[in-house]
Amino acid sequence: MSIRPLSDRVLVRPDKAQDKSKGGIVLPEAAKEKMYRGTVLATGPGKYNHEKECFTPLQVKRGDRILFTHWAGTNVKEMVGEDDIIMLEGDILAILD
Repeated sequence: MSIRPLSDRVLVRPDKAQDKSKGGIVLPEAAKEKMYRGTVLATGPGKYNHEKECFTPLQVKRGDRILFTHWAGTNVKEMVGEDDIIMLEGDILAILD
């Protein structure tokens, strides 16, 4: 099954949590921190502007590495089998270089 985001929504694949600490200690599942970085997999057409009757394009594009907010989006693992998230473009804090 594939997912195509609508409006100003973005499909993101978050980075995997680290399995080891910086010192080399293997971390149990409970100690792993959720990552707030990821890669944009797909975007919607943008936010619809009713006055101009057109879409305002998004600032992110497929392949961009991003930083997003702590509680961003909805997990869609049940539909695609991956830990992907659909979020609003407004939940994205920055594009990483």
